[in-house]
Amino acid sequence: MYFTDRGIEELVSRRGDEAVSVEWLAARLRDFVDEHPNYEDAVERLATYLARQDEDE
Repeated sequence: MYFTDRGIEELVSRRGDEAVSVEWLAARLRDFVDEHPNYEDAVERLATYLARQDEDE
């Protein structure tokens, strides 16, 4: 188990019944980077991964 799995599991347990828009997610990612600029590269990589996920299918 990766350390991040705990955070992902918490996200699912707290918000698993909610539906969110891409706009909402983008706003939360921007807020996170504003508060934690050291994670800008990781957030960029995650956003790019999510944006391109269906290219391989």
